[in-house]
Amino acid sequence: MIFYSTNIYSIFQVTKHIHNLNIDKKLYDKDTTIVDEIALVNMYGKYKNFFSLATKHCSHHNLVNNPIYDIYVEKVLMELNKRDGFSESKRKDLKDFQKFKCIVIDFREHYKLEEFNLKDIDRYICQLGKEFYTRKY
Repeated sequence: MIFYSTNIYSIFQVTKHIHNLNIDKKLYDKDTTIVDEIALVNMYGKYKNFFSLATKHCSHHNLVNNPIYDIYVEKVLMELNKRDGFSESKRKDLKDFQKFKCIVIDFREHYKLEEFNLKDIDRYICQLGKEFYTRKY
């Protein structure tokens, strides 16, 4: 089973990992460092990075301040940054939540979209990505 388009095939291991982190206080305090802690999961002796899931999990706990990463968001941000140069970031920076959030904020400021919160920007970028990068058969 693939959960929430995150390619997680062993939900129990991931759930156990998140539970063992005791993240409630960090989520309540809006501590975004928890995203990277959630992302790195020991799956039967091998560490896997479920960064997209971690951003989604934290976004559901703090909708306006935690953008969601997925492949569509990555493609849009990298393509528009290459064209318009709104951030000094590199592709690898998108997998570090603090840097990723700054890139989304840079995007918002560059295009003068400050009236929108990060959730609004996140939804827009994701929809744009799906429109341009979804395979059409």
